[in-house]
Amino acid sequence: MSRQFSIRVPCTSSNIGPGFDVVGLSLSLYLTLRVTVTPGGAPHPRLAYTGTGAAEAPLDAYKNLTTRCALYVLRANGISAFPAGVEIDVHNEVPFGRGLGSSGAAVIAGILLGNELGQLKLSTSRLLDHALMIERHPDNVTAALVGGFVGSYLLDLPAEAAAKKDVPLSEVLPEYPPDAGETWGPHPPAPPEGIGHYIRFGWAKEIKVIAIIPEFEVSTAKARDALPDTYSKADLIFNLQRLAVLTTALARSPPDAGLIFQAMQDRVHQPYRKHLIPGLPRILASVTPSTHAGLLGICLSGAGPTILALATDDERRIADTIVEEFKKDGIKCAAEFLHVTQDGAQVSEGHLP
Repeated sequence: MSRQFSIRVPCTSSNIGPGFDVVGLSLSLYLTLRVTVTPGGAPHPRLAYTGTGAAEAPLDAYKNLTTRCALYVLRANGISAFPAGVEIDVHNEVPFGRGLGSSGAAVIAGILLGNELGQLKLSTSRLLDHALMIERHPDNVTAALVGGFVGSYLLDLPAEAAAKKDVPLSEVLPEYPPDAGETWGPHPPAPPEGIGHYIRFGWAKEIKVIAIIPEFEVSTAKARDALPDTYSKADLIFNLQRLAVLTTALARSPPDAGLIFQAMQDRVHQPYRKHLIPGLPRILASVTPSTHAGLLGICLSGAGPTILALATDDERRIADTIVEEFKKDGIKCAAEFLHVTQDGAQVSEGHLP
């Protein structure tokens, strides 16, 4: 008898101003997998995509990041191959390369897929361990897995695990050969226990999220290459002070706009990425609590180019202002009005509608 189940993973925003590679926020755009497993079916998984980026998504299960992650989980737990008769219909709402955690969502979807296909019953902490072998920046994958507003950190990997032989790394681009097939990555290391840790922060019920998504991509490789190797003590102190305030300020009700706006300032990544996003300083200065009542803060989402604005009121006017600022540089944008999702990634029996 065939089995049907669904996996739904939220998109995420990371950094939130000063929290570079530390904090992540789970938001209400989703990557959804509808999976059917029919014993005795085809030996290799069938993939189909709809939604955002469908034309770009690899349909070969051995070159697709989600199914490659699933196979890693299976092999790291002693199962060498996909079961027969796997059919996966993917619907994606998360734009690629825009700073909304598309690769993190793909990784978490793959980790959960491998767990379900192998009926491994891994705990949340072990699922996160597997994800962090693939993606060594914990902010997006942690928020996608557990939901809400989270802070996270990593432990150093032992030398053997750090070598990552046969692990499909998601950093920059999946690190497996372009002609990778069924035989690539046959003996990956199982992740050590407890390599990533996180804590949930509160989130005030009044705070709404606006994502202004430009119609161009910023690659993770270019965004990371833009960052310096060293920082001044003054800039590090600037960010640490603001992050310490921000994680508490976003939980307080009613929110304090002046406090949050200043706590979302950053000197670690946004100043160095401004050449990748036309007009970025002007755009970040285009809305403030004094010009737009209801605004709490504004920042790059992840590496960008998406702009994230937090607000209690007047979301449409805030969005329109940022969209108009991008238009001055000939850039079209979409505006999404989102909410913070507290549940994280979900697996359910049957197919979601």
